[in-house]
Amino acid sequence: MTVTDAAGGPSGQSGPSGTGAVAPGRTVAVVGAGTMGQGIAQVALLAGHRVRLHDAAPGQAETGAEAIRTRLDRLVEKGRLEEGARRAAARRLTCTAEVAELADSALVVEAVVEDLAVKQELFRALEEVVADDCLLATNTSSLSVTAVAGALRRPGRFVGLHFFNPAPLLPLVEVVSGFATDEAAAARACETARAWGKTPVRCADTPGFIVNRIARPFYAEAFAVHEERGADPATIDAVLRECGGFRMGPFELTDLIGQDVNEAVTRSVWESFFRSPKFEPSPVQRRLVESGRLGRKSGHGWYPHGPGAERPEPHTAPAAEPPPQIVVEGDLGPAGALTALWREAGITVREEDGDRGPRVLLPSGGQLALADGRMSAESRDVVYFDLALDYRAAARVALSASEATGRETLRQSIGLFQALGKKVSVIGDVPGMIVARTVAMLVDAAADAVAKGAASPEDIDTAMRLGVSYPVGPVEWGHRLGRAWAHELLDELHARVPTGRYAPSLGLYRQSYATTKGDQAS
Repeated sequence: MTVTDAAGGPSGQSGPSGTGAVAPGRTVAVVGAGTMGQGIAQVALLAGHRVRLHDAAPGQAETGAEAIRTRLDRLVEKGRLEEGARRAAARRLTCTAEVAELADSALVVEAVVEDLAVKQELFRALEEVVADDCLLATNTSSLSVTAVAGALRRPGRFVGLHFFNPAPLLPLVEVVSGFATDEAAAARACETARAWGKTPVRCADTPGFIVNRIARPFYAEAFAVHEERGADPATIDAVLRECGGFRMGPFELTDLIGQDVNEAVTRSVWESFFRSPKFEPSPVQRRLVESGRLGRKSGHGWYPHGPGAERPEPHTAPAAEPPPQIVVEGDLGPAGALTALWREAGITVREEDGDRGPRVLLPSGGQLALADGRMSAESRDVVYFDLALDYRAAARVALSASEATGRETLRQSIGLFQALGKKVSVIGDVPGMIVARTVAMLVDAAADAVAKGAASPEDIDTAMRLGVSYPVGPVEWGHRLGRAWAHELLDELHARVPTGRYAPSLGLYRQSYATTKGDQAS
Protein backbone atom coordinates (compact mmCIF):
# COMPACT_ATOMS: atom_id res chain seq x y z
CA MET A 1 0.00 0.00 0.00
CA THR A 2 1.39 3.42 -0.95
CA VAL A 3 1.86 5.92 1.88
CA THR A 4 2.77 9.55 1.17
CA ASP A 5 3.57 12.55 3.31
CA ALA A 6 1.01 15.11 4.41
CA ALA A 7 1.62 17.23 1.37
CA GLY A 8 0.44 14.36 -0.78
CA GLY A 9 2.33 12.58 -3.52
CA PRO A 10 1.00 11.18 -6.76
CA SER A 11 -1.76 9.34 -4.88
CA GLY A 12 -2.93 12.39 -3.03
CA GLN A 13 -2.97 10.29 0.15
CA SER A 14 -1.82 11.71 3.48
CA GLY A 15 -1.48 8.31 5.11
CA PRO A 16 -2.67 4.72 4.96
CA SER A 17 -6.21 4.35 3.73
CA GLY A 18 -7.17 2.06 6.63
CA THR A 19 -10.85 1.61 7.37
CA GLY A 20 -11.70 5.20 8.31
CA ALA A 21 -13.54 7.70 6.16
CA VAL A 22 -11.86 9.50 3.28
CA ALA A 23 -10.80 12.69 5.04
CA PRO A 24 -12.40 16.07 4.22
CA GLY A 25 -10.19 18.01 1.87
CA ARG A 26 -9.16 14.86 -0.02
CA THR A 27 -10.03 14.60 -3.67
CA VAL A 28 -13.13 12.69 -4.67
CA ALA A 29 -13.70 12.05 -8.36
CA VAL A 30 -17.16 11.51 -9.77
CA VAL A 31 -17.31 9.98 -13.24
CA GLY A 32 -20.61 10.58 -15.01
CA ALA A 33 -22.16 14.04 -14.81
CA GLY A 34 -25.80 13.08 -15.18
CA THR A 35 -28.43 13.45 -12.46
CA MET A 36 -26.92 10.87 -10.11
CA GLY A 37 -23.36 12.00 -10.68
CA GLN A 38 -24.30 15.60 -9.98
CA GLY A 39 -26.07 14.60 -6.77
CA ILE A 40 -23.14 12.53 -5.51
CA ALA A 41 -20.70 15.32 -6.37
CA GLN A 42 -22.83 17.81 -4.45
CA VAL A 43 -22.85 15.57 -1.38
CA ALA A 44 -19.05 15.18 -1.50
CA LEU A 45 -18.54 18.92 -1.99
CA LEU A 46 -20.64 19.84 1.03
CA ALA A 47 -18.70 17.27 3.07
CA GLY A 48 -15.56 19.32 2.42
CA HIS A 49 -13.91 17.41 -0.44
CA ARG A 50 -12.24 18.65 -3.58
CA VAL A 51 -14.39 17.15 -6.34
CA ARG A 52 -13.33 16.45 -9.88
CA LEU A 53 -16.28 15.86 -12.21
CA HIS A 54 -15.55 13.86 -15.35
CA ASP A 55 -17.75 12.76 -18.23
CA ALA A 56 -16.78 11.18 -21.54
CA ALA A 57 -19.34 13.27 -23.43
CA PRO A 58 -17.86 16.62 -24.50
CA GLY A 59 -19.22 19.50 -22.42
CA GLN A 60 -21.31 17.25 -20.14
CA ALA A 61 -19.05 17.75 -17.10
CA GLU A 62 -19.27 21.53 -17.44
CA THR A 63 -23.05 21.33 -17.80
CA GLY A 64 -23.24 19.14 -14.73
CA ALA A 65 -20.98 21.46 -12.73
CA GLU A 66 -23.14 24.45 -13.61
CA ALA A 67 -26.24 22.54 -12.47
CA ILE A 68 -24.53 21.81 -9.14
CA ARG A 69 -23.62 25.47 -8.66
CA THR A 70 -27.23 26.44 -9.39
CA ARG A 71 -28.47 24.02 -6.72
CA LEU A 72 -25.97 25.43 -4.24
CA ASP A 73 -27.34 28.90 -4.99
CA ARG A 74 -30.85 27.67 -4.24
CA LEU A 75 -29.71 26.22 -0.92
CA VAL A 76 -28.38 29.67 0.02
CA GLU A 77 -31.66 31.31 -1.03
CA LYS A 78 -33.58 28.85 1.15
CA GLY A 79 -31.34 29.50 4.12
CA ARG A 80 -29.94 25.96 4.14
CA LEU A 81 -26.38 26.93 3.26
CA GLU A 82 -24.20 29.86 4.24
CA GLU A 83 -22.91 32.05 1.41
CA GLY A 84 -19.31 31.46 2.50
CA ALA A 85 -19.81 27.69 2.41
CA ARG A 86 -21.31 27.98 -1.07
CA ARG A 87 -18.33 29.93 -2.39
CA ALA A 88 -15.89 27.47 -0.83
CA ALA A 89 -17.74 24.48 -2.29
CA ALA A 90 -17.86 26.08 -5.73
CA ARG A 91 -14.09 26.65 -5.62
CA ARG A 92 -13.49 22.98 -4.79
CA LEU A 93 -15.44 21.79 -7.86
CA THR A 94 -13.48 21.32 -11.08
CA CYS A 95 -14.15 19.52 -14.35
CA THR A 96 -11.72 17.21 -16.12
CA ALA A 97 -11.59 16.11 -19.72
CA GLU A 98 -9.22 13.17 -19.25
CA VAL A 99 -9.23 10.20 -16.89
CA ALA A 100 -5.54 10.86 -16.27
CA GLU A 101 -6.48 14.06 -14.43
CA LEU A 102 -8.10 11.95 -11.68
CA ALA A 103 -4.74 10.56 -10.53
CA ASP A 104 -4.78 12.28 -7.12
CA SER A 105 -8.19 10.91 -6.14
CA ALA A 106 -8.66 9.17 -2.79
CA LEU A 107 -12.08 7.91 -3.96
CA VAL A 108 -13.63 7.55 -7.39
CA VAL A 109 -17.40 7.06 -7.67
CA GLU A 110 -18.70 6.00 -11.07
CA ALA A 111 -22.23 6.93 -12.19
CA VAL A 112 -22.23 6.22 -15.92
CA VAL A 113 -24.61 4.24 -18.11
CA GLU A 114 -25.73 0.81 -16.82
CA ASP A 115 -23.59 -1.15 -19.25
CA LEU A 116 -21.14 -3.74 -17.92
CA ALA A 117 -18.60 -3.36 -20.73
CA VAL A 118 -18.59 0.44 -20.42
CA LYS A 119 -18.04 0.29 -16.66
CA GLN A 120 -15.31 -2.33 -16.93
CA GLU A 121 -13.43 -0.30 -19.55
CA LEU A 122 -13.67 2.81 -17.37
CA PHE A 123 -12.30 1.10 -14.26
CA ARG A 124 -9.46 -0.51 -16.22
CA ALA A 125 -8.48 2.99 -17.33
CA LEU A 126 -8.82 4.36 -13.80
CA GLU A 127 -6.64 1.59 -12.39
CA GLU A 128 -3.83 2.73 -14.67
CA VAL A 129 -3.75 6.24 -13.18
CA VAL A 130 -4.92 6.22 -9.54
CA ALA A 131 -2.84 5.05 -6.60
CA ASP A 132 -3.17 1.52 -5.24
CA ASP A 133 -4.91 2.81 -2.10
CA CYS A 134 -7.56 4.79 -4.00
CA LEU A 135 -11.01 3.39 -3.25
CA LEU A 136 -13.01 2.61 -6.39
CA ALA A 137 -16.81 2.55 -6.27
CA THR A 138 -19.73 2.04 -8.63
CA ASN A 139 -23.20 3.51 -8.16
CA THR A 140 -24.79 0.72 -10.20
CA SER A 141 -28.29 -0.29 -9.18
CA SER A 142 -28.69 -3.33 -11.40
CA LEU A 143 -25.32 -4.77 -12.41
CA SER A 144 -23.17 -7.17 -10.43
CA VAL A 145 -20.46 -5.40 -8.44
CA THR A 146 -18.42 -8.60 -8.70
CA ALA A 147 -18.69 -8.57 -12.50
CA VAL A 148 -17.62 -4.93 -12.79
CA ALA A 149 -14.65 -5.59 -10.49
CA GLY A 150 -13.71 -8.64 -12.54
CA ALA A 151 -11.89 -6.37 -14.97
CA LEU A 152 -9.50 -5.09 -12.28
CA ARG A 153 -6.06 -6.31 -11.25
CA ARG A 154 -6.86 -5.37 -7.63
CA PRO A 155 -10.60 -5.96 -7.16
CA GLY A 156 -10.26 -5.91 -3.36
CA ARG A 157 -10.52 -2.11 -3.25
CA PHE A 158 -13.71 -2.07 -5.33
CA VAL A 159 -17.18 -1.61 -3.77
CA GLY A 160 -20.69 -0.67 -4.69
CA LEU A 161 -21.86 2.70 -3.36
CA HIS A 162 -25.52 2.80 -4.34
CA PHE A 163 -27.03 6.22 -3.65
CA PHE A 164 -30.74 6.85 -4.08
CA ASN A 165 -32.13 9.65 -6.22
CA PRO A 166 -32.03 12.52 -5.36
CA ALA A 167 -28.70 11.80 -3.70
CA PRO A 168 -28.46 15.12 -1.79
CA LEU A 169 -31.83 14.49 -0.09
CA LEU A 170 -32.21 10.75 0.46
CA PRO A 171 -30.14 9.43 3.37
CA LEU A 172 -29.68 5.80 2.36
CA VAL A 173 -26.53 4.40 0.74
CA GLU A 174 -26.17 0.68 0.05
CA VAL A 175 -22.53 -0.38 0.48
CA VAL A 176 -22.15 -3.52 -1.60
CA SER A 177 -19.30 -6.00 -1.19
CA GLY A 178 -18.42 -7.93 -4.31
CA PHE A 179 -16.98 -11.42 -4.20
CA ALA A 180 -13.40 -10.05 -3.98
CA THR A 181 -14.03 -6.86 -1.98
CA ASP A 182 -11.72 -6.46 1.01
CA GLU A 183 -13.42 -5.88 4.34
CA ALA A 184 -11.24 -2.79 4.87
CA ALA A 185 -12.51 -1.27 1.61
CA ALA A 186 -16.16 -1.89 2.51
CA ALA A 187 -15.65 -0.48 6.00
CA ARG A 188 -13.95 2.61 4.58
CA ALA A 189 -16.81 3.13 2.13
CA CYS A 190 -19.30 2.86 5.01
CA GLU A 191 -17.43 5.36 7.15
CA THR A 192 -17.14 7.78 4.23
CA ALA A 193 -20.88 7.62 3.55
CA ARG A 194 -21.55 8.17 7.25
CA ALA A 195 -19.18 11.16 7.31
CA TRP A 196 -21.14 12.59 4.40
CA GLY A 197 -24.29 12.56 6.52
CA LYS A 198 -25.71 9.41 4.95
CA THR A 199 -26.97 6.20 6.54
CA PRO A 200 -24.99 3.31 5.07
CA VAL A 201 -26.22 -0.28 5.07
CA ARG A 202 -24.00 -3.24 4.23
CA CYS A 203 -25.05 -5.91 1.78
CA ALA A 204 -23.63 -8.69 -0.33
CA ASP A 205 -23.55 -8.55 -4.11
CA THR A 206 -26.94 -10.11 -4.78
CA PRO A 207 -29.43 -9.09 -7.49
CA GLY A 208 -31.17 -5.85 -6.52
CA PHE A 209 -28.98 -5.53 -3.41
CA ILE A 210 -31.42 -4.84 -0.53
CA VAL A 211 -34.07 -2.35 -1.62
CA ASN A 212 -34.62 -3.36 -5.23
CA ARG A 213 -34.69 -7.03 -4.25
CA ILE A 214 -37.06 -6.88 -1.30
CA ALA A 215 -39.37 -4.20 -2.74
CA ARG A 216 -40.45 -6.31 -5.73
CA PRO A 217 -43.57 -7.82 -4.02
CA PHE A 218 -44.88 -4.33 -3.19
CA TYR A 219 -45.40 -3.76 -6.90
CA ALA A 220 -45.94 -7.34 -8.03
CA GLU A 221 -48.79 -8.17 -5.65
CA ALA A 222 -50.69 -5.00 -6.47
CA PHE A 223 -50.38 -5.72 -10.17
CA ALA A 224 -51.46 -9.34 -9.57
CA VAL A 225 -54.59 -8.26 -7.65
CA HIS A 226 -55.42 -5.93 -10.55
CA GLU A 227 -54.82 -8.69 -13.12
CA GLU A 228 -57.06 -11.01 -11.08
CA ARG A 229 -59.77 -8.32 -11.33
CA GLY A 230 -59.76 -7.93 -7.59
CA ALA A 231 -59.72 -4.13 -7.63
CA ASP A 232 -58.81 -1.12 -9.76
CA PRO A 233 -55.49 0.74 -9.32
CA ALA A 234 -57.01 3.66 -7.40
CA THR A 235 -58.60 1.32 -4.84
CA ILE A 236 -55.47 -0.80 -4.43
CA ASP A 237 -53.36 2.33 -3.92
CA ALA A 238 -55.82 3.73 -1.39
CA VAL A 239 -55.93 0.48 0.61
CA LEU A 240 -52.13 0.21 0.78
CA ARG A 241 -51.84 3.85 1.86
CA GLU A 242 -54.78 4.20 4.22
CA CYS A 243 -54.81 0.67 5.63
CA GLY A 244 -51.26 -0.60 5.11
CA GLY A 245 -49.58 2.66 6.10
CA PHE A 246 -47.42 2.98 2.99
CA ARG A 247 -46.64 6.53 1.88
CA MET A 248 -47.65 5.89 -1.75
CA GLY A 249 -49.46 3.10 -3.52
CA PRO A 250 -47.57 1.04 -6.13
CA PHE A 251 -49.54 2.32 -9.11
CA GLU A 252 -48.97 6.00 -8.32
CA LEU A 253 -45.38 5.30 -7.31
CA THR A 254 -44.49 3.52 -10.55
CA ASP A 255 -46.11 6.37 -12.48
CA LEU A 256 -43.71 8.68 -10.63
CA ILE A 257 -40.66 6.45 -11.15
CA GLY A 258 -41.53 5.68 -14.77
CA GLN A 259 -43.14 2.41 -15.84
CA ASP A 260 -40.21 1.62 -18.12
CA VAL A 261 -37.69 2.16 -15.32
CA ASN A 262 -39.63 0.12 -12.76
CA GLU A 263 -40.31 -2.71 -15.19
CA ALA A 264 -36.66 -2.79 -16.26
CA VAL A 265 -35.52 -3.19 -12.65
CA THR A 266 -38.06 -5.96 -12.08
CA ARG A 267 -36.95 -7.73 -15.25
CA SER A 268 -33.27 -7.37 -14.30
CA VAL A 269 -33.81 -8.88 -10.85
CA TRP A 270 -35.94 -11.67 -12.36
CA GLU A 271 -33.27 -12.53 -14.93
CA SER A 272 -30.52 -12.35 -12.29
CA PHE A 273 -32.44 -14.85 -10.15
CA PHE A 274 -32.70 -17.17 -13.18
CA ARG A 275 -36.35 -16.28 -13.77
CA SER A 276 -37.58 -17.28 -10.35
CA PRO A 277 -41.40 -17.09 -10.19
CA LYS A 278 -41.05 -14.95 -7.05
CA PHE A 279 -39.74 -12.08 -9.20
CA GLU A 280 -41.76 -12.61 -12.37
CA PRO A 281 -42.62 -9.32 -14.14
CA SER A 282 -46.21 -8.25 -14.67
CA PRO A 283 -47.73 -8.77 -18.15
CA VAL A 284 -50.05 -5.81 -17.66
CA GLN A 285 -47.14 -3.51 -16.80
CA ARG A 286 -45.28 -4.77 -19.88
CA ARG A 287 -48.28 -3.81 -22.04
CA LEU A 288 -48.31 -0.39 -20.40
CA VAL A 289 -44.65 0.13 -21.33
CA GLU A 290 -45.20 -1.14 -24.88
CA SER A 291 -48.05 1.32 -25.32
CA GLY A 292 -45.84 4.25 -24.31
CA ARG A 293 -47.81 4.95 -21.13
CA LEU A 294 -44.78 5.48 -18.95
CA GLY A 295 -46.34 7.59 -16.20
CA ARG A 296 -45.96 11.26 -15.40
CA LYS A 297 -43.17 11.82 -17.90
CA SER A 298 -45.36 10.71 -20.81
CA GLY A 299 -48.63 12.20 -19.56
CA HIS A 300 -50.29 8.85 -18.89
CA GLY A 301 -49.48 5.66 -17.03
CA TRP A 302 -51.83 3.80 -14.71
CA TYR A 303 -53.40 7.23 -14.24
CA PRO A 304 -53.82 10.23 -16.54
CA HIS A 305 -51.43 13.11 -15.83
CA GLY A 306 -51.02 16.65 -17.02
CA PRO A 307 -53.22 19.73 -16.97
CA GLY A 308 -56.86 18.96 -16.23
CA ALA A 309 -56.26 15.27 -15.58
CA GLU A 310 -58.72 13.86 -13.05
CA ARG A 311 -57.51 11.23 -10.61
CA PRO A 312 -59.86 8.22 -10.37
CA GLU A 313 -61.48 7.76 -6.97
CA PRO A 314 -61.10 4.51 -5.01
CA HIS A 315 -64.16 2.38 -4.52
CA THR A 316 -65.84 3.30 -1.24
CA ALA A 317 -68.90 1.44 0.01
CA PRO A 318 -72.08 3.41 0.81
CA ALA A 319 -73.18 3.77 4.43
CA ALA A 320 -74.47 0.64 6.15
CA GLU A 321 -75.86 0.04 9.62
CA PRO A 322 -73.57 -1.92 11.96
CA PRO A 323 -75.01 -4.90 13.86
CA PRO A 324 -75.81 -4.11 17.51
CA GLN A 325 -73.89 -7.14 18.79
CA ILE A 326 -71.25 -9.62 17.58
CA VAL A 327 -69.41 -12.66 18.92
CA VAL A 328 -65.61 -12.81 18.67
CA GLU A 329 -64.40 -16.41 18.67
CA GLY A 330 -60.75 -17.05 19.45
CA ASP A 331 -57.79 -14.70 19.29
CA LEU A 332 -57.94 -12.37 16.28
CA GLY A 333 -54.13 -12.17 16.33
CA PRO A 334 -52.87 -9.19 14.30
CA ALA A 335 -56.43 -7.81 14.32
CA GLY A 336 -56.89 -8.20 18.08
CA ALA A 337 -57.23 -4.43 18.60
CA LEU A 338 -60.59 -4.49 16.80
CA THR A 339 -62.39 -6.04 19.77
CA ALA A 340 -61.74 -2.97 21.94
CA LEU A 341 -62.44 -0.58 19.06
CA TRP A 342 -65.87 -2.11 18.42
CA ARG A 343 -66.72 -1.85 22.10
CA GLU A 344 -65.66 1.80 22.11
CA ALA A 345 -68.03 2.34 19.16
CA GLY A 346 -70.97 1.05 21.24
CA ILE A 347 -71.21 -2.43 19.77
CA THR A 348 -71.83 -5.26 22.20
CA VAL A 349 -69.00 -7.78 21.88
CA ARG A 350 -69.10 -11.22 23.46
CA GLU A 351 -65.82 -13.12 23.45
CA GLU A 352 -65.77 -16.91 23.32
CA ASP A 353 -63.17 -19.61 22.88
CA GLY A 354 -63.38 -21.19 19.46
CA ASP A 355 -61.95 -24.30 17.87
CA ARG A 356 -62.74 -23.29 14.28
CA GLY A 357 -60.17 -20.54 14.06
CA PRO A 358 -60.46 -16.84 14.96
CA ARG A 359 -63.56 -15.22 13.50
CA VAL A 360 -66.36 -12.75 14.16
CA LEU A 361 -69.90 -14.19 14.18
CA LEU A 362 -72.54 -11.82 12.84
CA PRO A 363 -76.30 -11.68 13.56
CA SER A 364 -76.88 -12.57 9.90
CA GLY A 365 -75.45 -16.03 10.59
CA GLY A 366 -72.36 -15.23 8.52
CA GLN A 367 -68.87 -14.57 9.71
CA LEU A 368 -66.03 -12.06 9.32
CA ALA A 369 -62.39 -13.18 9.33
CA LEU A 370 -58.92 -11.71 8.84
CA ALA A 371 -57.43 -12.47 5.42
CA ASP A 372 -55.53 -15.75 5.65
CA GLY A 373 -54.93 -16.75 2.02
CA ARG A 374 -58.26 -18.49 1.53
CA MET A 375 -61.17 -17.27 -0.59
CA SER A 376 -64.72 -16.38 0.41
CA ALA A 377 -66.09 -18.80 -2.17
CA GLU A 378 -64.59 -21.71 -0.24
CA SER A 379 -66.73 -21.16 2.86
CA ARG A 380 -70.38 -20.53 3.53
CA ASP A 381 -71.24 -16.88 4.01
CA VAL A 382 -67.85 -15.44 5.01
CA VAL A 383 -66.38 -11.97 4.46
CA TYR A 384 -62.64 -11.45 4.79
CA PHE A 385 -61.09 -8.18 5.96
CA ASP A 386 -57.58 -7.01 5.18
CA LEU A 387 -54.57 -6.62 7.43
CA ALA A 388 -53.90 -3.09 8.74
CA LEU A 389 -50.68 -1.61 10.05
CA ASP A 390 -52.70 -0.06 12.90
CA TYR A 391 -56.44 -0.65 13.04
CA ARG A 392 -57.01 2.39 15.25
CA ALA A 393 -55.16 4.75 12.91
CA ALA A 394 -56.28 3.19 9.61
CA ALA A 395 -58.59 5.40 7.57
CA ARG A 396 -59.75 2.61 5.25
CA VAL A 397 -60.25 -1.15 5.42
CA ALA A 398 -60.81 -3.54 2.52
CA LEU A 399 -63.36 -6.36 2.58
CA SER A 400 -63.53 -9.32 0.24
CA ALA A 401 -66.62 -11.34 -0.58
CA SER A 402 -67.77 -13.81 -3.21
CA GLU A 403 -71.02 -13.99 -5.13
CA ALA A 404 -72.18 -16.65 -2.68
CA THR A 405 -71.70 -14.37 0.33
CA GLY A 406 -74.98 -13.25 1.88
CA ARG A 407 -75.81 -9.62 1.18
CA GLU A 408 -76.79 -9.05 4.81
CA THR A 409 -73.48 -10.49 5.98
CA LEU A 410 -71.62 -8.11 3.70
CA ARG A 411 -73.72 -5.12 4.81
CA GLN A 412 -73.16 -5.90 8.49
CA SER A 413 -69.43 -6.30 7.86
CA ILE A 414 -69.29 -2.93 6.11
CA GLY A 415 -71.24 -1.33 8.94
CA LEU A 416 -68.89 -2.77 11.57
CA PHE A 417 -65.90 -0.94 10.11
CA GLN A 418 -67.82 2.21 9.24
CA ALA A 419 -68.86 2.37 12.91
CA LEU A 420 -65.14 2.82 13.64
CA GLY A 421 -64.95 5.80 11.29
CA LYS A 422 -63.29 3.83 8.51
CA LYS A 423 -63.94 4.04 4.81
CA VAL A 424 -64.62 0.59 3.39
CA SER A 425 -63.52 -0.73 0.00
CA VAL A 426 -65.14 -3.96 -1.15
CA ILE A 427 -62.86 -5.86 -3.51
CA GLY A 428 -63.17 -9.11 -5.42
CA ASP A 429 -62.64 -12.56 -4.00
CA VAL A 430 -58.84 -12.73 -4.23
CA PRO A 431 -56.84 -14.89 -1.80
CA GLY A 432 -54.78 -12.89 0.68
CA MET A 433 -56.48 -9.65 -0.35
CA ILE A 434 -54.15 -6.63 -0.75
CA VAL A 435 -52.18 -5.59 2.34
CA ALA A 436 -52.01 -9.08 3.85
CA ARG A 437 -50.47 -10.81 0.85
CA THR A 438 -48.14 -7.87 0.15
CA VAL A 439 -46.82 -7.80 3.70
CA ALA A 440 -46.48 -11.59 3.85
CA MET A 441 -44.40 -11.52 0.67
CA LEU A 442 -42.22 -8.67 1.99
CA VAL A 443 -41.64 -10.58 5.22
CA ASP A 444 -40.74 -13.67 3.20
CA ALA A 445 -38.36 -11.72 0.93
CA ALA A 446 -36.59 -10.29 3.97
CA ALA A 447 -36.33 -13.69 5.65
CA ASP A 448 -34.89 -15.17 2.46
CA ALA A 449 -32.32 -12.37 2.17
CA VAL A 450 -31.22 -12.82 5.78
CA ALA A 451 -31.00 -16.60 5.44
CA LYS A 452 -28.80 -16.28 2.35
CA GLY A 453 -26.47 -13.73 3.93
CA ALA A 454 -27.48 -10.84 1.69
CA ALA A 455 -27.75 -8.42 4.63
CA SER A 456 -28.42 -8.28 8.35
CA PRO A 457 -32.00 -7.95 9.65
CA GLU A 458 -31.17 -4.48 11.01
CA ASP A 459 -29.75 -3.24 7.71
CA ILE A 460 -32.70 -4.63 5.78
CA ASP A 461 -35.19 -2.77 7.95
CA THR A 462 -33.14 0.44 7.80
CA ALA A 463 -32.87 0.17 4.02
CA MET A 464 -36.59 -0.35 3.48
CA ARG A 465 -37.60 2.46 5.81
CA LEU A 466 -35.13 5.00 4.42
CA GLY A 467 -34.89 3.83 0.82
CA VAL A 468 -38.59 3.39 0.02
CA SER A 469 -40.27 4.90 3.10
CA TYR A 470 -41.93 1.73 4.38
CA PRO A 471 -43.82 2.41 7.63
CA VAL A 472 -42.10 -0.56 9.29
CA GLY A 473 -39.16 -2.67 8.20
CA PRO A 474 -40.26 -6.12 6.95
CA VAL A 475 -38.22 -7.96 9.58
CA GLU A 476 -39.83 -5.98 12.40
CA TRP A 477 -43.24 -6.34 10.74
CA GLY A 478 -42.74 -10.09 10.70
CA HIS A 479 -41.93 -10.03 14.41
CA ARG A 480 -45.07 -8.02 15.15
CA LEU A 481 -47.29 -10.38 13.19
CA GLY A 482 -45.55 -13.56 14.26
CA ARG A 483 -43.68 -15.27 11.46
CA ALA A 484 -46.03 -18.22 11.66
CA TRP A 485 -48.74 -15.86 10.37
CA ALA A 486 -46.84 -14.96 7.20
CA HIS A 487 -45.82 -18.58 6.62
CA GLU A 488 -49.37 -19.87 7.01
CA LEU A 489 -50.84 -17.21 4.72
CA LEU A 490 -48.28 -17.96 2.01
CA ASP A 491 -48.91 -21.69 2.40
CA GLU A 492 -52.60 -21.06 1.67
CA LEU A 493 -51.74 -18.84 -1.30
CA HIS A 494 -49.34 -21.44 -2.65
CA ALA A 495 -52.08 -24.08 -2.45
CA ARG A 496 -54.30 -21.89 -4.63
CA VAL A 497 -51.61 -20.55 -6.97
CA PRO A 498 -49.08 -23.44 -7.16
CA THR A 499 -46.54 -21.71 -9.42
CA GLY A 500 -43.86 -21.41 -6.74
CA ARG A 501 -44.37 -17.67 -6.41
CA TYR A 502 -45.99 -17.97 -2.98
CA ALA A 503 -44.07 -20.98 -1.66
CA PRO A 504 -42.59 -19.83 1.66
CA SER A 505 -38.83 -19.50 1.52
CA LEU A 506 -36.60 -21.79 3.52
CA GLY A 507 -35.61 -18.79 5.62
CA LEU A 508 -39.21 -18.06 6.55
CA TYR A 509 -39.85 -21.77 7.16
CA ARG A 510 -36.96 -21.89 9.62
CA GLN A 511 -38.15 -18.80 11.45
CA SER A 512 -41.75 -20.00 11.57
CA TYR A 513 -40.70 -23.44 12.81
CA ALA A 514 -38.50 -21.91 15.52
CA THR A 515 -41.34 -19.60 16.60
CA THR A 516 -43.83 -22.47 16.74
CA LYS A 517 -41.48 -24.73 18.68
CA GLY A 518 -40.66 -21.89 21.04
CA ASP A 519 -44.35 -21.27 21.68
CA GLN A 520 -44.91 -24.97 22.36
CA ALA A 521 -41.95 -25.13 24.76
CA SER A 522 -43.25 -22.16 26.75
